[in-house]
Amino acid sequence: MDSNEIKMYIREMSETLAKADNPDLIEEFLPCLLTENELQEVASRWALVKMIDQGIPQRKISTDLGLSLCKITRGSKELKKTESPFKRMIDLSLGD
Repeated sequence: MDSNEIKMYIREMSETLAKADNPDLIEEFLPCLLTENELQEVASRWALVKMIDQGIPQRKISTDLGLSLCKITRGSKELKKTESPFKRMIDLSLGD
């Protein structure tokens, strides 16, 4: 698949998830789409950006989640970007 196809399918899936308006359906869908390892990876990345957003030190996050500092630093950089999608999604999850 080329990058345009990837973008097209990600866009289509994003639009479909947004229409679902049903967390239970999405929770059932994700394990159908992703392997157990992929689910763990996605969940740990979500956990790490939430922890960074809460001000938890990177070394503690690394210890608690078993992630490399490199991965945590990447998440931290993404959160610091202007109009960060990570930050906007965290705010959505908190109802802000």
